[in-house]
Amino acid sequence: MSVLVNKDTKVLVQGLGKTGRFHTDKAIAYGTQMVGAVHPSKAGTSETFTGETDHSGVKGRPDTYEQTLPIFGSVAEAVEETGANATVVYVPPPFVADAIMEAADAGVPLIITVTEGIPVADMVIAKRYIQDRDVRLVGPNCPGVITPEECKIGIMPGYIHKPGKIGVVSRSGTLTYEAVHQLTLNGLGQTTAIGIGGDPVNGTNFVDCLSLFNDDPDTEGVIMIGEIGGTAEEEAAEWIKANMTKPVAGFIAGVSAPPGKRMGHAGAIISGGKGTADAKIAALESAGVVVAPTPTDMGSAMEQALNA
Repeated sequence: MSVLVNKDTKVLVQGLGKTGRFHTDKAIAYGTQMVGAVHPSKAGTSETFTGETDHSGVKGRPDTYEQTLPIFGSVAEAVEETGANATVVYVPPPFVADAIMEAADAGVPLIITVTEGIPVADMVIAKRYIQDRDVRLVGPNCPGVITPEECKIGIMPGYIHKPGKIGVVSRSGTLTYEAVHQLTLNGLGQTTAIGIGGDPVNGTNFVDCLSLFNDDPDTEGVIMIGEIGGTAEEEAAEWIKANMTKPVAGFIAGVSAPPGKRMGHAGAIISGGKGTADAKIAALESAGVVVAPTPTDMGSAMEQALNA
């Protein structure tokens, strides 16, 4: 099984510029059911994607693919015509909040936002707008979500992901890939990998993902990857201590980060003495999480947690 996405997920792409076209092509090659695009200035036209099939994705497929996506003027029209139940947002930063709210209005249950550099004030508005609607936002500024060999929504390299029994949730894109690769090499594989993004205001947090994995019968353990800044990891540690029934391994990036200096992500900053790596590590360890000392130890930390 998996969480959030699977082989039956039907995906729209909002924003079919250079980035949107590139990653839509990779998603189709992987086997994802891309069913349409939303681009108001190109409404009524279509875009054809062709290439070599990514055989690290769905097996038993032909060596090449050709797929034509219809382009719609609005998300509501696209959902009505295609039955889409997920959307991925690649529009430029100033227009992301509107894209999220439009998708929510159209009733799309899963909105994955890859775009980075979105103003925090815009995300506050968008998050407040969708909070009473039955939708889930993943991101922004995230690599996306993938269930290996079934559905890839986002920018992650598909070939390193293999079906298995570990759920992955991370604030960092590149560390997600590192954890996934280690899980693939040690034979554990993944059920689903979720990049929640590193911005200070996002849609889905650690606790949300831990709860999903805890309820998934095929997920036997979870790796969560955090970083300095905010209190999301401490809140996750409290939830793990009170609710988690499966082993958890973790890693916290930014042990050597100086206070007041932002490290990569907009939310990765130690401010007012809060959000330090040491505090996060201590909180996780107190909840029974096996914390890897370095990124290269994430796979072995997961093995240790499973065998504890």
